[in-house]
Amino acid sequence: MPGGRLTQQDRQQIALGLADGLAYAEIARRLDRPTSTITREVMRNGGPTAYRADLAHRATERRTHRRKQAAPQGPEMPPQAHGRDAEAVREYEETFTTILMASGVPKMMSRVLTCLTLTDAGSLTASELVQRLQVSPASISKAITFLESQGLVRRERDERRRERYVVDDDVWYQSMMASARATAQLVEIARQGVGILGPDTQAAARLENIARFVDFVSESIVRAAEQARDILHTKPETTPGATTKPHSEPHSDRG
Repeated sequence: MPGGRLTQQDRQQIALGLADGLAYAEIARRLDRPTSTITREVMRNGGPTAYRADLAHRATERRTHRRKQAAPQGPEMPPQAHGRDAEAVREYEETFTTILMASGVPKMMSRVLTCLTLTDAGSLTASELVQRLQVSPASISKAITFLESQGLVRRERDERRRERYVVDDDVWYQSMMASARATAQLVEIARQGVGILGPDTQAAARLENIARFVDFVSESIVRAAEQARDILHTKPETTPGATTKPHSEPHSDRG
């Protein structure tokens, strides 16, 4: 049934689609499922090159069994804020985490970043992350160190002097800038290789092409990030005694 849980036959069709080199979107269309469902299913079960239908089905049954065993007995869990559907939120957290993993972020780091991103406040303490994710403080510390190195998380102190880890609009801008600085180093190293290997050699030509390509893309990313920050994260201008009027460009109410 579309929208229900994947069946073993569904998983066999996913495996056949991957073997044929089909994109996730095409496999999803053939199964009448959201693309995110197929992406999450594949990434949770070995990735596109190692996905096996029978193994994926058994792994899902084991996870379902563990969740049932771990479910609290007695009083129900408190309702989600703003009347959210708890099951829908959990499924979305898994999807968001899976997409981050597909982009190259390690699993624990993806879980922490998802948890922070989907929190209304956009910030949590280490103890709050430990409680929400049910992992060790050492795992949280390692994940935060990695995310901070990528510019994806920043630290601040709250009124109780507790260290909080923050994800906001500016963090994503700073992450883009950190990525641009890293690629700038790659450009510099590649061009050093041109001189070392000799400008008339094939290896040097390859390095020069790498440098030119990466340099062009990096500059484009920086320019786009700066434009987006100026347009999307700038509050509308106001004049004394006048009604606030937004710019003609799209913008966000976030500061």
